[in-house]
Amino acid sequence: MISPGEYFVEGDLAAAYGAIKAGCLFFAGYPITPASEITQAMAELLPRVGGKFLQMEDEIASISAIIGASWAGLKSMTATSGPGFSLMQENIGYAAMTETPIVIIDVQRAGPAIGQASRPAQGDIMQSRFGSHGDYETIVLSPNSVQEMFDLTIKAFNLAETYRVPVIVLSDAEVGHMMERLIVPENVEIVNRRIAKSLQETTIYDESLVSPMGRFGDGLELMITGSTHRPDGTRDTGTPEVQESLVKRLVNKIEKNRERIENWEEMYTDDADILVISHGASSRPSKGAVIRARKEGIKAGFLRPKVLWPSPEKRMKELESNVKKVILPEMSLRGYKMEVERIFRGKLLHMPKVGGVVPTVEEILKKIREASL
Repeated sequence: MISPGEYFVEGDLAAAYGAIKAGCLFFAGYPITPASEITQAMAELLPRVGGKFLQMEDEIASISAIIGASWAGLKSMTATSGPGFSLMQENIGYAAMTETPIVIIDVQRAGPAIGQASRPAQGDIMQSRFGSHGDYETIVLSPNSVQEMFDLTIKAFNLAETYRVPVIVLSDAEVGHMMERLIVPENVEIVNRRIAKSLQETTIYDESLVSPMGRFGDGLELMITGSTHRPDGTRDTGTPEVQESLVKRLVNKIEKNRERIENWEEMYTDDADILVISHGASSRPSKGAVIRARKEGIKAGFLRPKVLWPSPEKRMKELESNVKKVILPEMSLRGYKMEVERIFRGKLLHMPKVGGVVPTVEEILKKIREASL
């Protein structure tokens, strides 16, 4: 196990520590910059706790393996970056359809295609929600520090186990490779899935619209299919009501529980005229710029979604009526733009930066000053 204490580690290693602490016992992956350190760490750590590590031939095989391991009863994870994340999209949809709890860490890099393999970017935000076809929902977390790589990886497992969904930790090369202090506490909250003791239990949903999960090897004669199916797993692709009931529940188990899932950081929003919204690595200089703007007498506020999807939509709508301008610094031409733009309408001043570098405090502060004139 990962002993409580203080460590000085990089973000990728902190994510591996968080996975082990959360009870992950299976990892399948394929090395890819800048996420390879997670794969290497899991290869070293899992045997020590009785877990299993598999290096697969590609990312499609990797996500397939963790889906299978999850149905065998193990908390399972993979890690990748942009090109590999693209390859995983079909099976992310399959995991959503089959309600399979898995965790995927995407350490973003600049793209498209091979792009800048070792440089940070934030271009996978819309893909993390809509990358697979059809109607479904995932949960997407956005760490901005080594500590949060640890904390939010644990949270990802807890959310996956609670709602039986694929949960994505959307990091980036800057956060994945930075070195910082990590505090591993004595106790962390750990959530385990409810295990069905009979086939009938798998068809009974609680108030969160989630049923207990069956486990291969327990003799329940489970039926798992990516096709439209009835609550007991029986394939039924021809009945409109079956498809409607299934898909609405897959979406609603996230939408109706979004207030339990949403999480954000905010500062100076009570009287803010200018609101800076940022996430991941870009949020660090954004916060610094807001603090400096306040010292200059500019009424700037700060909002950082720790959970990108579902977005803190209600809170943003509450802030919309009071602020005059919204600045969104991020390392992407599109990123979170569409989500923020639809809520704040004509107030958005998008501040994209591409090239594999993080926006600076001075660049963001200059934008705040301009917006305040």
